[in-house]
Amino acid sequence: MQGKFAQRTCRGGLGAPNSLKPTYAPCQQRHSSKRHQRKQRQAAQAVVMTAPDQEQVASAVIKIGTRGSPLAMAQAYQTKDRLQAAFPELKEDGRLEICVIKTTGDKILGQPLADIGGKGLFTKEIDDALLDGRIDIAVHSMKDVPTYLPKGTILPCNMEREDVRDAFISPSASCLADLPHGAVVGSASLRRQAQLLHKYPHLKVENFRGNVQSRLRKLSEGVVSATLLAYAGLRRLGLEDKATSVLDIDEMLPAVAQGAIGIACRDGDDKVGEFLARLNHEETRLAVVAERAFLSALDGSCRTPIAALAKKEADGGMSFRGLLASIDGKQVFQTSRNGSFTEEDAIAIGTDAGSQLKSEASGLAGMFDW
Repeated sequence: MQGKFAQRTCRGGLGAPNSLKPTYAPCQQRHSSKRHQRKQRQAAQAVVMTAPDQEQVASAVIKIGTRGSPLAMAQAYQTKDRLQAAFPELKEDGRLEICVIKTTGDKILGQPLADIGGKGLFTKEIDDALLDGRIDIAVHSMKDVPTYLPKGTILPCNMEREDVRDAFISPSASCLADLPHGAVVGSASLRRQAQLLHKYPHLKVENFRGNVQSRLRKLSEGVVSATLLAYAGLRRLGLEDKATSVLDIDEMLPAVAQGAIGIACRDGDDKVGEFLARLNHEETRLAVVAERAFLSALDGSCRTPIAALAKKEADGGMSFRGLLASIDGKQVFQTSRNGSFTEEDAIAIGTDAGSQLKSEASGLAGMFDW
């Protein structure tokens, strides 16, 4: 616009008769004045245009990605509720949106996870949506998250951990010890299968996948005599009354990060990072760090029965227990550690414990399919 205006002015001045030349300088002044006014108007427009952009950033919709199972949805809504409680501006209608993403693990239910690719099948599609901007936050059950994270994502937040124990559910027995010889227990978890068969070799185990509701339905239909589920999941769904009993950790050590919800975001997304920092429960996060370091040191997969639990003791220190077993439960290796409740010690404890058990088990040919 300025270029065209200047060209017209110059053409008019240069094409004027000589008798008009004395008026050329005042014309330049008028042009200069108009150009100054034009710049002022443009500056004012820039300010007006900038304000809505800033408001748009401040009021942008934050999209929460999750799987579509009832438990995953409950965890996503819990995340939404916590965010709104911590940040009143997020209570505005439409500020938080829950986006359901179907993962490969949700689509293939007839096979054991180990046979179709392992834990990453519950997170890959959600990670992809996070990286390409379709969602801003990814809500995961931490026990489903591989020890590696896709480049460009971070997991800065673990909400306060729920009860870590496993629940025993059966219409005919009050506990595992009451199940008769040959009774079938349904479970898709090799960790549960191995510990179950180690203590109760007279029982049988059948692969039993699906969401909580479908497993409870199969149990009521008599497909199996009993099943084991994470007590945290039952509590989040308001189904804790379905538990026949809750297993002590001495009877069934939990999965790595069981009962913990993890929330991931894109690396460098500072605004979302501020939101998640407020939700993070540091005690849970450090316990999960130790357990995942143990899993990483073992190079564990869904073909490897692994269990671990780190927690804060009354004296403020960290205690850790780890377990590695053969799939048939005939070989079980266990270890424990204590240290300070810091990130450095959490990583060291988990790594050292995992390295020990991996070394102890490495001499048994064919024990693990690593």
